[in-house]
Amino acid sequence: MKIFKLLGIAQSSLLKNRTRSILTMLGIIIGVGAVIVMVAIGEGTKENIETRINSLGTNLIMIRSASNSAGGVRRGFGSSRTLLLKDEHTIREQCDLVMAVSGIVNVNGQIIGGGSNWSSSVMGVSPDYTTIKSWELDEGTFFTERDIRAKTKVAVVGTSIRDNLFGGGDVIGQSIRIQSVPFKIIGLLKSKGSTGSQDQDDVVLVPLTTAAFRLRGDSKYVSQIYVSATSMDMLDAAQEEVSQTLRMAHKLIDGEDDDFNLTTQTELTEAFTSSTETMTTLLAWIAAISLFVGGIGVMNIMLVSVTERTREIGIRVAVGARGFDVMMQFLIEAVVLSLFGGLTGIAMSFGVCRVLTDFAGMTTIIQTDIIFISLGVSGLIGIFFGLFPAKKASELDPIDALRHE
Repeated sequence: MKIFKLLGIAQSSLLKNRTRSILTMLGIIIGVGAVIVMVAIGEGTKENIETRINSLGTNLIMIRSASNSAGGVRRGFGSSRTLLLKDEHTIREQCDLVMAVSGIVNVNGQIIGGGSNWSSSVMGVSPDYTTIKSWELDEGTFFTERDIRAKTKVAVVGTSIRDNLFGGGDVIGQSIRIQSVPFKIIGLLKSKGSTGSQDQDDVVLVPLTTAAFRLRGDSKYVSQIYVSATSMDMLDAAQEEVSQTLRMAHKLIDGEDDDFNLTTQTELTEAFTSSTETMTTLLAWIAAISLFVGGIGVMNIMLVSVTERTREIGIRVAVGARGFDVMMQFLIEAVVLSLFGGLTGIAMSFGVCRVLTDFAGMTTIIQTDIIFISLGVSGLIGIFFGLFPAKKASELDPIDALRHE
């Protein structure tokens, strides 16, 4: 019963000084809100990355040319050209743990069609590409091995190409030009939507050899190779098998570095997730500093309150209140301030996350556990930073307190 009485006294005291109470809570509000928003952004970024990586394909192994050096400076993967067009055929024929394989040739250029032009991603791929990417056709057909051998000028497009060039109308049989080379559209991919800022449907797929010979003018090399293992359990074994096959095909001797780089879907996910989690933790700790500063603000205001209410404390003790009762009164006030600040900060974080999602296009995920943790930390801050002022109030001499003006 006494606790409810103390809560009532705390409420009356805080409401009597509304402006001071709000300003005191401000540090807690900003601190709690900032921590939740930072973690929400981190979780949203992590989910976006995982979605993008999963959209790359199933049981995926990505092969790129190894990095090279220039002037003692190590360049990025793919800066040298070592992956050959024939490597795709070698992997397909010699690797038993590989379900599908597709070389990829990336091409830059404007796409013209339907009286409009559009900048898009143009890729030369093999028929296995749709299997690797788990990408189905909405209309038409995909090109075949016969098209690969004949270097046929046909294309399969994403829905964004259809919408931007042909106004969403029927595209099968329509013609487009890529680098002034005419292509006939034979298929429309099912929409995969966007992952973050990347529109997966903004793509044009053409036969691998067509892209290499007719668009890039390079019949020897590919940009990268995508490989799909027979199962996720066999992913590591398939990676080793592909690595050994390419070493033999490239005539690399024992002790010689690979002239290619293999990355599995799992490795890519782990690397990006680890980086994201590190950044999220760092940002959360930075935001937590403002929460700590808010706690110091609570302590300062409570010390001022003790000084202002010295006579009130003396009267309470004179009529029978114990030092413990006085301490609990001020401690409860500090905790109530912090908890209300925490609740307001939580509400604010939902609003900020909504704004970031609706207007900045960011993915934010507020987890339930971070809400309860933030609220719990707010209460602990109230106890920790309110304890010293509360103890000081409980130790005041009642006679000196009654004399205080």
